[in-house]
Amino acid sequence: MERDFSISATKKSVLHNMSWEEKRKKKIKMEDKNPLDSIPAEWLAEFEAAARRPLELRMKYAFIKTYKPVMDDANYRAFDSMEEYRQWCEENLPDWLGYGRL
Repeated sequence: MERDFSISATKKSVLHNMSWEEKRKKKIKMEDKNPLDSIPAEWLAEFEAAARRPLELRMKYAFIKTYKPVMDDANYRAFDSMEEYRQWCEENLPDWLGYGRL
């Protein structure tokens, strides 16, 4: 399963912003470089090994359960309004969870 990465995104952007006349004058030679060459072989091997695993197994390890204090301490909470919910968040949740107002 090989992919064709003939022109890098940066080079495409530069080429896109140049007129045909500028391209002709500069005689730009488009090099066929594979961006995968810059990725460490160890990372590629790990990715390819993960890609061969069944989807069910990949999904199992894709999400990490992190305990969130106060949020995870009750099965559910119901609020009559968004304002009531925001007020509860400000009063009960740690700042690092990111539920506070700016």
